Amino acid sequence: MKRSTLLTYLTVCISFSLLLYACRKDGQDITMVSTVSSTASHNNGANCMTCHRSNGKAAGAGWFVVAGSSFMPDKQAINPNAVIYLYTGQNATGDLKAKITVDALGNFYTTEPIDFGNGLYPAIQSTSGNVQYMTQVTRTGACNGCHGASTDRLWVN
Repeated sequence: MKRSTLLTYLTVCISFSLLLYACRKDGQDITMVSTVSSTASHNNGANCMTCHRSNGKAAGAGWFVVAGSSFMPDKQAINPNAVIYLYTGQNATGDLKAKITVDALGNFYTTEPIDFGNGLYPAIQSTSGNVQYMTQVTRTGACNGCHGASTDRLWVN
């Protein structure tokens, strides 16, 4: 191969690689899921989706599909290690679409895809087995966008 042809080929390859890198959506393909014993989360009670989304401050750490915080009945103390369920019907009826564990700091999150379809009905279960059901349908996973802002914090005993 001639030197000029080789240089042209390398220039095209490098330019194409840079273009692909620039078009890649940082954080879009990162998998993050809360686990029972994890203490990696932060900002308990804040709307996680403010930062963990496309073009958010924490976009490079993953784009959350569902995220929020779990509290005790006093709505101040965190409620670690609970479980969030997302059903197609009220009061744990219909199909179970997702199960997300709450971490040791009272937060839950996932970047895994969840089909909200016509909306889902969340339920939260404490480690003691008590369950609270959300009776309204939700089409978003930004739980702290409402809970703690325009409605009571998410809690279970």
